[in-house]
Amino acid sequence: MKKQKIVFQFYRYNGKRIKAKREITFELRLSSRLLLDEICFNYNKALLEEQINRSIDEGNKDDFLKWSKAYKTFIWE
Repeated sequence: MKKQKIVFQFYRYNGKRIKAKREITFELRLSSRLLLDEICFNYNKALLEEQINRSIDEGNKDDFLKWSKAYKTFIWE
């Protein structure tokens, strides 16, 4: 695993810019990825629930079985 890098480049104040580069920490990247995964999971679960409810309202048994089979992956624990 690569070590985290921090690169600073300083110049004297004679009118030039000061450049600084810093990478995002591992904890921040991990927490943002987990949050994005949870948002996608909840969206897909709500979408499947809507499809199941629509198939129940329409009385379509084939669609209900198809969507409920896909929904089982979201409720196993």
